[in-house]
Amino acid sequence: MTRYLVLRSDATTVCGVEAFTRNLAIQLGSRASSDVMDGSFRRLSERLAEADAIVFNFPIVAWKKRLVEPFATAALAKLKRKRVIVILHEWASLDWKRRLILWPVILLADAILFSAPEVRREWLGSRYPVGKKAIAVIPIPPNLLPSGHEKAGPAALAIRALRAGGRTIIGQFGSIYPKKNCAELLAIARALVDEGQDVGVAFVGSFIKGMDNVEEDFRARVEALDLGDRVMVTGYLSTDEEVFAACREVDIFCYRFTEGLTARRGSVLAAALGGRIVVTNAPADPAGLEHHTLFQSLIGNGNIVLCQHDADAGAMANAIRDVIGRVPPPLNIDAEIASLWYAIIGKLEGVESAGQSKTRPMEISG
Repeated sequence: MTRYLVLRSDATTVCGVEAFTRNLAIQLGSRASSDVMDGSFRRLSERLAEADAIVFNFPIVAWKKRLVEPFATAALAKLKRKRVIVILHEWASLDWKRRLILWPVILLADAILFSAPEVRREWLGSRYPVGKKAIAVIPIPPNLLPSGHEKAGPAALAIRALRAGGRTIIGQFGSIYPKKNCAELLAIARALVDEGQDVGVAFVGSFIKGMDNVEEDFRARVEALDLGDRVMVTGYLSTDEEVFAACREVDIFCYRFTEGLTARRGSVLAAALGGRIVVTNAPADPAGLEHHTLFQSLIGNGNIVLCQHDADAGAMANAIRDVIGRVPPPLNIDAEIASLWYAIIGKLEGVESAGQSKTRPMEISG
């Protein structure tokens, strides 16, 4: 039985990649230990003595403070004849400097697991040497899960006030930034209002800091569409309970992505798991969600409604109108999440076995 050392950060604010890292160590149980990548190579050397393989999850947080550390850690593992496994959550969307820092570590890796088919394509199509490695695609579970016992806080109560008089609330969960096409929801809301639907728009999240004029451009778009009294932004919510309490006040979530729905859209999973219908546009690649059984179940159960990939605001508005008042049947979320982790660990063990063979490079399927 392979013994894994899963490297994590010391971050107190946990992002999706870091949440996956910590959950992976938990799900592996007695097969894994976890250690913080903080520059303590003496301690790391001692922990490596008890492991057969080391697992990195990229991208890492606070990467500018760790320019050399990931490579030094991977090199130490190789010197100790330990196998190196990288789980790559993003690639082409990363700044080129971040890719440059990660590339030497990935070059040393015996195997790479990708978070989605498109990330695999981005890596294989990049100019960076790939080398001979076992590769596979894994499903990424949601890092936010509802408890079912959330109490309404200020954000939830504010959305409830917006719906006063029977107004239908459409919305989005997640950070507000240009690539998420948040302004598309405003156009969809305008189309619904023009059709005579009384709708409000709630954004459960906050504006990304450090991006020029994101909030100013958003507010200007709201005013240009004459939606000023129909739109609200909750701001940052620090706990899962606050998030899901707010999401339960939204009737229908809607996203129109430039690339269509992909398996990396954790915000869509969170919204759907909160018990509401999510209307979005279909993946560009029909096979893009085949590896992710939770997305498949949510689509089959009616929690996620797919429009055509190139659906415009009018088509999305029609899809929303068709599901107003509809409530999808409940799903066994615990069983769905357990199935995802079973698949993840199966792929991890598959690439680990392949990494010990002489048949590389290879793709682990199934």
